Amino acid sequence: MNGAYALDWLAQSARHSMSAQRPIGFNSFPCRNTPTSAKTKNNLTARRWNTVTSQGSVGYKLLPNRKPTSPKSMNNFTSGRWSYTRMKLTPLAIAEPLTSSSPETNAITENEEENKFNWFQQWYPAAPEYDLDKRVPHAFRVLGLDIVLWWDKREQEWRVFDDSCPHRRAPLSEGRIDEDGDLQCSYHGWCFGSKGECKYIPQVPSDGPPVHTFKKACARVYPCLQQQGIIWFWPNTDPQFKDIAVEKRPPFIPGLSDPSFPCTLSMRDIPYGYEILTENLMDPSHVPYAHHGLVAQTDTARVSGSPKSDRRAGKPINLRLKNLEKSGFQGENEQGSSNFVAPCVYVSDFSFTPKKGMGQTSISGAKEEKKNTILLVFICVPVSPGKSRLIWAFPRNFALWSNIFLPRWITHIQQNLFLDSDLYFLHLEEHKLQDYGQTNWEKACYVPTKADAFVVAFRKWLKQYAGNGVPWGEKYLYGTLPPTPPKEQLMDRYWTHVVKCRSCSGALKVFRVLESITPVLSIVCIAILGAKAIIKPMSLLSLNVSNSILVSGALVFFLASRWLPYFIHKTYYFHDYNHALVK
Repeated sequence: MNGAYALDWLAQSARHSMSAQRPIGFNSFPCRNTPTSAKTKNNLTARRWNTVTSQGSVGYKLLPNRKPTSPKSMNNFTSGRWSYTRMKLTPLAIAEPLTSSSPETNAITENEEENKFNWFQQWYPAAPEYDLDKRVPHAFRVLGLDIVLWWDKREQEWRVFDDSCPHRRAPLSEGRIDEDGDLQCSYHGWCFGSKGECKYIPQVPSDGPPVHTFKKACARVYPCLQQQGIIWFWPNTDPQFKDIAVEKRPPFIPGLSDPSFPCTLSMRDIPYGYEILTENLMDPSHVPYAHHGLVAQTDTARVSGSPKSDRRAGKPINLRLKNLEKSGFQGENEQGSSNFVAPCVYVSDFSFTPKKGMGQTSISGAKEEKKNTILLVFICVPVSPGKSRLIWAFPRNFALWSNIFLPRWITHIQQNLFLDSDLYFLHLEEHKLQDYGQTNWEKACYVPTKADAFVVAFRKWLKQYAGNGVPWGEKYLYGTLPPTPPKEQLMDRYWTHVVKCRSCSGALKVFRVLESITPVLSIVCIAILGAKAIIKPMSLLSLNVSNSILVSGALVFFLASRWLPYFIHKTYYFHDYNHALVK
């Protein structure tokens, strides 16, 4: 009887361990697979199988409903009626190797906690102030948080709120700034002041209780400030962080406040994640290939004994890492230095002599070589899994005439081409890396050269200090990326840049007007020529100035009406970049 009971017990245990009722993510700690002695068989009836949570605080006992005492009860028992009993586990029930009470171990644990990078106790850029319209609220997503930026007319400051009305959770970014300077929700008209306090609820009777003063009626407010032309915010609405700017401020970026390095900030949403965006910007060796045809090919090198060619324009790049710590790292390149300030800011500077023999006179009268310096300022913003935002600027102390004579939208054409030229395959690269897992980057990638030193340093920083990546929490499934849409949708420029850029959106409006009036102007020129032919039939045969202008105008306006739709689409909506066809 004991042997049959033990076999039935094991069969029921195996079935229940494989059944869907077992909680996912829990680890079982059974004993041996089969009884080996009579004593073991007897003890098996009283054995308790503990299933412990990953935190080791709550567990489940897998126990039979009752102990069989008769053939009848044995038959009932073998029918497979088992129950899970929820219980609090004592410290002895948790695996001992996972914890230790020794002072040395506790000190190491505390030290590791201090060295851990806290993603939610940092300043994050929301947007450049230049492109924000003070008349309307603006919606952004940063670190998985939906926020709304709006201009407080009373205090003359920008505010950052949670983009959710406490009434029915409608987005406040779809609201308006009313005549009194409050942020009004467009769903039911609730109004909020600069500190998130509810100022007015239209549906409350004037003689009713002041329910608008309750805490639940208030909007959630994030600490924010403007620094160097960027609106920064602290991703925590807890009141204890209300004055966090006094204790800790956003990183100060060289060049953005230096009048000898004029520049403008730009922004675009990117359809791949923060990690891929950041490491790509730290990689100079991809430029002659991923951005082929967009930069001057210099310093071509012979590869594997082959002659120099435009398509083999790369060369060994000696990147040297100076130090790596929780706050980021510093490094040196062949022409300057690089600095990563975690989690968002990456700045590289490059200095060079423009022409041989050119120089400037120092105070002592000695001739010194003039150095041209350009800063590459990249601010990488984590938005959500598989999505990021890039804010960039290129301050420099030379060719300052371009900042005066070239409109901002013209420079954005070239800069958007740069982003488009490697956008598609970086999106696909991120999906391929996902197959290896978030913690296996070094196993998935082979990086044997010094040209990858900064990329490796960034991945080491992620692994050593920052938990291998952004902790998205329960809002997003771990390790999931959005699916790949059609290429034209993935590389869209309009929604990712144009609508958020004051210069490009203004230029697009002008080109749209020209697109609509150029066919009309062409017809008008032809109509005038026709009218002249009717009035004076011989006038068209004379080569006078007016006839030449009308004919030229008709031709120019016709060609412009055919060219403008093509230009508008490729500049402001979608510009494909096929590396195999680019010469």
